[in-house]
Amino acid sequence: MARRRRGRPVSGILLLDKPMGVSSNGVLQRVRHMFNAQKAGHTGSLDPLATGMLPICFGEATKLSAYLLDADKRYEVTAALGASTSTADAEGEITGRAAVNPQAFAQSTSQFVGDIEQIPPMYSAVKHHGQRLYELARAGETVERKRRQVTIHSIEVIAVTESSVSLDVRCSKGTYIRTLVEDIAKAAGSLAHVASLRRTQAGPFGGDMVTIDTIQSLSEEGSDPLDALLLPAVTALRDWPMVHVNQESAFFLRQGQAVQVSKAPSAGTVAIIGPQEDLIGIGEILDDGRVGPRRVLAAVR
Repeated sequence: MARRRRGRPVSGILLLDKPMGVSSNGVLQRVRHMFNAQKAGHTGSLDPLATGMLPICFGEATKLSAYLLDADKRYEVTAALGASTSTADAEGEITGRAAVNPQAFAQSTSQFVGDIEQIPPMYSAVKHHGQRLYELARAGETVERKRRQVTIHSIEVIAVTESSVSLDVRCSKGTYIRTLVEDIAKAAGSLAHVASLRRTQAGPFGGDMVTIDTIQSLSEEGSDPLDALLLPAVTALRDWPMVHVNQESAFFLRQGQAVQVSKAPSAGTVAIIGPQEDLIGIGEILDDGRVGPRRVLAAVR
């Protein structure tokens, strides 16, 4: 007999403003507890030092987490100039010092727009022979890491002081902002580390976020005010091509069967929208023009 899940069958997406000083998983578990949700997952870790956009998926919306993980991100970062640290951010110990030249740092940012290669920092969750790099780093070990290609869509200099430069960065998944700051400083003939980091956008989600304090306050009023904070799952795919299906087609798609849909694209992946504007799931256009289910969401009652 299947084990019964504890908690409520909550479904939807919460745009959490992650606070500084806690891990992404730690804040996820705290939010899940406040919602008393059966199932929840986040869509891309932020360092403990970082704040900002951390979409949390509940229930059926967790089936979309992988697609949000693959989405582009946007950050506001302040680089402290003239010093490198063991972790490439303000939490680490200073490992080197160099002359400070804010103008040279700002001018060097243009070299890093486009497809670039990065070496993941030792203090990261990348695995090396089954171990997280940060575990090896804490043990005092340094290992060789493979370069990874990422895309920096844009870098805008938003503030310059005598000892820091603040940037607005739009980038692909897998981009290490700490490494980007170090590499820009190196190109400018200096050293730098991340003083502060805030994610302002993840995939289609930007703008207003909900704080932990707000969630805590609303949780004292019951579940309805909390559920009102959730966005429907379909908002995660609002930038995707969409196909609309009737009730009969929705039924067959949920049974794993491909269906014919009028005005569907000729190829590619699509969001499948039901008659109540609900998200049926993610589909793929087959060779014969039908829409085949790729990831299906159960009907939320």
